[in-house]
Amino acid sequence: MIVIDPQIDYFEEGLFPLWNTQATLINILAAMNFAKNNGFPIVFIQHVANDFSGKGPFFNPNTKGVDIHSDIMACAPNAPIFVKHFADAFEQTDLQKTLDSLGIEKLILCGMMTQNCVTHTAISKSAEQYEVEIIGEACTTREELLHLIALNAISTRVCCVSIKEAFPE
Repeated sequence: MIVIDPQIDYFEEGLFPLWNTQATLINILAAMNFAKNNGFPIVFIQHVANDFSGKGPFFNPNTKGVDIHSDIMACAPNAPIFVKHFADAFEQTDLQKTLDSLGIEKLILCGMMTQNCVTHTAISKSAEQYEVEIIGEACTTREELLHLIALNAISTRVCCVSIKEAFPE
């Protein structure tokens, strides 16, 4: 399971708050618990603004806003964290190397922002070797309509599922 960019700047107290973050947080935590209970490894993706481009509007290094939400960290305190600088979590990270070392064949994605980092990771060239699913109820973006448009658009390439569909009993 890959949890993408659940960082403070996207929550109410952050610099770029998204729509429906509290419900999304609850759903991400529920999905993480299902993953843990079913033996699925969890990895975190953390977006950090690139210093060479100048200070970004959010996710700047050494700020509270760049941190992964504490409830999410507490749910999987030993999960590896992959720092990225692009929408695609595979781009210039060791994510694929780690997934391959774990023998992963299926990716279950959730996180923030639906239309950007979630979808770009799902349709990454590097993701083509995996079965990919997105848990729509555990993703969010700036507004509900954009979230729904993004899920509809990506549904022709990857499966959009509920938490229960991702982790059948």
